[in-house]
Amino acid sequence: MKKKIAVLFGGQSTEHEVSRASATSVLKNIDQTKYDIYPIGITKDGLWFQYTGKLDNIESGEWEKDQFFKVPQGQKFLFNKEVDVVFPLLHGLFGEDGTIQGMCKLLNIPCVGPGVMSSAICMDKIYTKYLLENFNIKQADYVVINTHEYAENKDILVETIEKKLGYCVFIKPANGGSSVGITKAHNREELILGLEEALKYDRKVLVEQAINAREIEVAVLGNDYPEASMPGEVIPAKEFYDYEAKYKSEASKLLIPAALSEAKLQTIREEAVKIYTILDCAGMARVDFLVDKETEEVYLNEVNTIPGFTKISMYPKMWQATGKTYGKLIDELIELAIERNNK
Repeated sequence: MKKKIAVLFGGQSTEHEVSRASATSVLKNIDQTKYDIYPIGITKDGLWFQYTGKLDNIESGEWEKDQFFKVPQGQKFLFNKEVDVVFPLLHGLFGEDGTIQGMCKLLNIPCVGPGVMSSAICMDKIYTKYLLENFNIKQADYVVINTHEYAENKDILVETIEKKLGYCVFIKPANGGSSVGITKAHNREELILGLEEALKYDRKVLVEQAINAREIEVAVLGNDYPEASMPGEVIPAKEFYDYEAKYKSEASKLLIPAALSEAKLQTIREEAVKIYTILDCAGMARVDFLVDKETEEVYLNEVNTIPGFTKISMYPKMWQATGKTYGKLIDELIELAIERNNK
């Protein structure tokens, strides 16, 4: 008997469009001889619909206008337990942050990817840092800013950042992904503009010391015995790998494997599995590192528990380079979700 898979896409986060692209790729590559597929779209307003129309309409956003193929109250498939596994492709808040995972846990439906606690911690870049500091994971120096502190002590906070970190720095909303709201500051004017930009997306902001580094990513897969893919290197079209460089520019390049020694590649793979295990990840995650261009020291950048699955995304590409096809990867993720739910 075929397993029934609900593929969730869209959502209310700033990564709504990326989610649609990820879901389209998964839906085009999932083996429909093994699974009955139920695409469920969530609008930016939080409305749920089952969608049975053309897959390309999902990526373009036209699915929302496709009234004939759009069935209201798509969440009923989950609440009525009419599916065997939920595959959430909801990047960012209200999907990658433990909310969907918590709903699935309450309903006792297997959910692809890490659970509630792990998803919530990894979504918050600041708390990821707080936790991993206790395990001596090397990370860039940082300062945390929140909305009320910035409103009350803007000048003091700016001086604190300059004194502790200097320039250049990266400014990031604590919760978010796809580089939305992230800027790089080379001076005080850019720092202030960057803080105000990031605070549009979150009440907490992470300011990190910029490292002259190469961006290396590793795909990790598994539950109790996770495995790491061959690391890949991102060569951004712009000064750093922002949203435009990730999704809109064809000039950005992905190099798999990364141009590092075999020993360094192995060290990075081992570090990725270590971090994945500390954070109690399950199913999948992409662990992103910064490798200093001069010293080759390895710093953790961040952990993504629902990495991109678009046709140009690193997570499936790194597994393909490691010998695992896109279809096989989807199969394993579904089986890992069922395995984890049964424990």
